Amino acid sequence: MIMTLTTTTRITPDWPCQVKTPGSYDWERSAARWLRELVPARYASYPALIRHPVLLARHAQIQVQQEVRVARTALQTARAELPLLGLPESVIEHTIKLYAAEVLQLQHIARSVRVVTEALVGHSTGR
Repeated sequence: MIMTLTTTTRITPDWPCQVKTPGSYDWERSAARWLRELVPARYASYPALIRHPVLLARHAQIQVQQEVRVARTALQTARAELPLLGLPESVIEHTIKLYAAEVLQLQHIARSVRVVTEALVGHSTGR
C-alpha cells in the first residue's frame, strides 16, 4: 500500500519504521537519528552533517553503497578464499549464507535511505 502525502512524498514499503511520516511533527529529527545509525560514529558527530539532514542522507547513501559492495565481494570470494584459511566446510557454508542475507538486508537499507533522502530533499526545496 502506498499513501500519497504530498505531490512529491510517498510512503512506500521501503520507508523505515524508525522514521516518522514526512510532514509530521519532528519527522526530520527522526530521519536524522535513523541516518546517523547508518554512518560511522565519527561522521555522525560532524556539525555540517548534524545541521543538514540532506547532507547526512547523502553520506549514508554512499556508506551503504560501499557496504553492499563489500558484502558482495565477500560473498563472491568466500568459496575460493575461505578454504585457504583452514575453515571447515560447514563454517564456509554458514558464512556464505550469512553474506547472502547481508547483501539482501543492505539492499533494503539502501532503498530506505533513498526514499528518506527524496523526502528530505523535497521538504528542503519546499515541494
